[in-house]
Amino acid sequence: MIMANTDIVIEKGWLKRFLPVWIGQLFSLLGSGLVQFAIIWYLTSKTGSAIVLATATFVSMIPEVFIGPFAGALVDRWNRRKVMIFADVGIAAVTFGLAVLFFTGLIQTWHIYVVLFLRTIGGLFHWPAMQASTSLMVPEKHLARVYGINSGLRGGLNIVAPPLGALLMSVIPMYGVISIDVLTAMLAVIPLLFIVIPQPAAARSDTPITPRQLTKDVVEGFRYIIAWRGALYICLLATAINFLLTPSNSLLPLLVTGHFQGGVWELSMVEAATGFGVVLGGLALGIWGGFRKKIYTSLFGIAGIGLGVAITGLIPAGAFGFAIAGMALTGFMGPMTDGPLFAILQARVAPEIQGRVFASIGAFARAMAPISLLVAGPMAETFGVRSWFVVGGIVCFLLVIVAASIPDIIRIEEKDTISQLAVAVE
Repeated sequence: MIMANTDIVIEKGWLKRFLPVWIGQLFSLLGSGLVQFAIIWYLTSKTGSAIVLATATFVSMIPEVFIGPFAGALVDRWNRRKVMIFADVGIAAVTFGLAVLFFTGLIQTWHIYVVLFLRTIGGLFHWPAMQASTSLMVPEKHLARVYGINSGLRGGLNIVAPPLGALLMSVIPMYGVISIDVLTAMLAVIPLLFIVIPQPAAARSDTPITPRQLTKDVVEGFRYIIAWRGALYICLLATAINFLLTPSNSLLPLLVTGHFQGGVWELSMVEAATGFGVVLGGLALGIWGGFRKKIYTSLFGIAGIGLGVAITGLIPAGAFGFAIAGMALTGFMGPMTDGPLFAILQARVAPEIQGRVFASIGAFARAMAPISLLVAGPMAETFGVRSWFVVGGIVCFLLVIVAASIPDIIRIEEKDTISQLAVAVE
């Protein structure tokens, strides 16, 4: 049975323990941002193909759908601090291998696909471990604000990473840029070697997990979501939104180079504008805290993201500045969307099942995105990249109106809506 409580008590002085881990992860995110920008620009400049860029995103997302739920179940059983350490080290090792391939001149496009696939697997273990650990280290009343400030700082890294990546690519070889991620990953590991992260009872158990138990845990995570009608509808909403907007992210470099006739610096400006928007949105959420009902803040954010994407696609070639503004708007609305939702989940889902629930939600939300990428590549090359931005943004905006009319979504954060979950998944 999944209970709605835990034996973990968050003590005073939580910030002193949480902050070093948080800062270490921000260093890691900076390195990952440099690698991501460098890889995307390399593929854009070498191929100029929408299909190649869509495929790169596709191989990055496939593990989320098929491996993510199992990774989340294992995170619930394993020591989460060790999971984050091994995930960071594994991602660094794979990235180092990519740097070696660039150094030797043996790099091929399929090598990049493999590296993206493996880095995603590492992230599938790291992300739910970090999210589940946050709810055990941060008091409930501070979760939304911590997420908002965290988003702001991450957005700051998104501002720095693209132009820094463009600068580094102009002065050092590609393998040098990629190698930076290895160093930042190690900086993320160091605090984890000394900080104690609380563990739920299941994670503290020495009982080995069997394939049967693992499968049972995965099914339990999905049943938990299905039983929580509000969470299920949110997952379906996220699935539709990811289907509409994921290709926009992967096709953005081609919009910049093809429609706006830009180069690496123009792409870095767009990416930095998105990061600047995330900073403002995160800080605004951190100060404001959102509407009294957190779900209203999330729906407001989704509507803003759809509007920003549509604006970016509608802007004529000679008005690149407005496209930058459109992407800044999408960045601003990102924390408004995610922060309140994660606060609801972290506060309402029992810590001992958070890993598999978060991973299952991710699998739900990403389920249709790989299909949209398979469709978006050929569609963009036939009808133009802008078409996907315009249609996706407008439909995303309309989905918010539908979601706002569903009572189970509006009541998702009310405690009585999950009071029967333990019985439902027993």
